[in-house]
Amino acid sequence: MTETSIQMQNKITELFKIQYPIIQAGMIWASGWRLASAVSNAGGLGIIGAGSMYPEVLREHIQKCQHATHKPFGVNVPMLYPDLKELMEIIVEMGVKIVFTSAGNPKTWTSYFKEKGITVVHVVSSLKFALKSQEAGVDAIVAEGFEAGGHNGRDETTTLTLIPSVKEKVTIPIIAAGGIATGRAMLAAMILGADGVQVGSRFVASREASSHEAFKQKVVEASEGDTHLTLKELAPVRLIKNKFYNDVQAAYARGASIEELKEVLGRARAKRGMFEGDMEEGELEIGQVSALIHDIKPAAQIVVDMMREFEEAKKIVSNL
Repeated sequence: MTETSIQMQNKITELFKIQYPIIQAGMIWASGWRLASAVSNAGGLGIIGAGSMYPEVLREHIQKCQHATHKPFGVNVPMLYPDLKELMEIIVEMGVKIVFTSAGNPKTWTSYFKEKGITVVHVVSSLKFALKSQEAGVDAIVAEGFEAGGHNGRDETTTLTLIPSVKEKVTIPIIAAGGIATGRAMLAAMILGADGVQVGSRFVASREASSHEAFKQKVVEASEGDTHLTLKELAPVRLIKNKFYNDVQAAYARGASIEELKEVLGRARAKRGMFEGDMEEGELEIGQVSALIHDIKPAAQIVVDMMREFEEAKKIVSNL
């Protein structure tokens, strides 16, 4: 790994007190303390994904992350999960300074955290919810396009369209997400109006990600067209096509009701795929950009490579 001495200064690096405006997404079954601390130590902002954690598991991951890095890191909490109040109380109790909320109303918890001096970021997939988040008092937003993996927006607005649309109306810092795995994509997002980027799929294919090795390899093997956004009636999610995905499509073909779709989905399907390694019956959440991911490497190397590509792309653009 070749270190980079670049120090970027903008709204996002100042807000989080980090070296680079690269945020690692808080992904279920992938974003434990090892990944979060590795990204933070490399100069980005590591995020623990609380969505797949019981309260005491989250407490353990925060403790281990605090021992593994002295740099800023955060916790992402999807607000549709159980044990929510207990998770939020643990975050405050453990002294976490940055919280990313998603999949819910930003008004619900923003003031609770802000009163305790915690920086709050909310994840949105539309201009409508970007404005609601700004009104709720968040410090920044993640504007996530249709390309992204995992749970996504119903409107299928792409990152290319979403970022300038949000930039036109919002005054708080914007973090772009969806389809970003390279320094070139990072530069493109910032030219469109973003102040930083959130990267998910690329960090799934890292050595420190807690996801199963079989899933990481599946991501590396993915080609263009191998993912699809489905299950909009429940919670829209982008998946790698496998037997489970085919079962979902077969259910649609026979006109399945919402209850029948819930039955096909079952329980713990994401854990079965991404954490336990069942590549046929498991739910495999990943973004379209998986087609551009060809190897599994250390998280710190991913950060270094993105920044190097970013600087090289800036030179190319300046010569146009």
